[in-house]
Amino acid sequence: MSGLLVVGDVVTDVVARHGTPLAPATDTAAAIRTLPGGAGANAACWAVRSGWGDVRLLGRVGSEAADWHERALRVAGVRPMLVTDADAATATVIALVDASTERTFLTDSGAALRLSPTDWTDAFLDGVTHLHLSGYLFFAAPSRATVLRALRAAREAGVPVSVDPASTGFLERLGVDRFLTAAQGAEVLFPNADEARLLTGCAEPAQAAEVLSRTFPLVVVTLGAAGALVAEAGSVTGRVTAPEVRAVDSTGAGDAFTGAFLAARLAGADPTAAAAAGCRAGAEAVTVVGGRPTGDAPGRVPGP
Repeated sequence: MSGLLVVGDVVTDVVARHGTPLAPATDTAAAIRTLPGGAGANAACWAVRSGWGDVRLLGRVGSEAADWHERALRVAGVRPMLVTDADAATATVIALVDASTERTFLTDSGAALRLSPTDWTDAFLDGVTHLHLSGYLFFAAPSRATVLRALRAAREAGVPVSVDPASTGFLERLGVDRFLTAAQGAEVLFPNADEARLLTGCAEPAQAAEVLSRTFPLVVVTLGAAGALVAEAGSVTGRVTAPEVRAVDSTGAGDAFTGAFLAARLAGADPTAAAAAGCRAGAEAVTVVGGRPTGDAPGRVPGP
């Protein structure tokens, strides 16, 4: 079995689930947990959970939580390749999850977007058969330079690359054209429906997927509880439904989809079958709090 390398964000998630609307200027009761997260790290953990045994993660974290995050990744079966930043804290996200399980993020990118080209070496691709890039790293100059270097090295080595666009808010801030130019050369793109619409200007996810698949050979658009669709060479080639589950927290559902999809593809599944595997993992993800498979987090919360 050959390696899956994820270059992405490692984040400390503070998940606050509130059953009533937020009450301005006073208290709102909530169930709050601090958990390891990050789109790239979550996807890596779900790839292992979905059966792929050699998964590696390159990311940058602050010294205050480096040991905690490394243990969490090792417990999940991921090989951590973490760079410790002495000058910036680990990225932190406050996820506000309402009664419908919809989440709103407050994001402090911290060390995550300080991943530097000097943190990369082409030797990281030794034994790797697929490189996955978290889109969050495209949104700051140092980390964008790093993923562009990794993408270029992978193409030169004949290693296919996938990209998760990550965030409509950050895409708007960066600019759609800049993102699409930076991601050129990737073989697989994983937008959700809103990201696909933003990247193309198309109102319908299927149409957006078709447009994107003229630039990226394989486009998989996640539709939340409605499942996912697959597009190749300008046409939708597959649609899958998601299992019906009782959702408690949608944090990390897209990351679970990505990790399971990649594990299935690396094991030989066709794109539609891999999307079905992704939907099953996404459905499992929304039944637990946080973005990782159950049991992946060690017991100690990082201190200040």
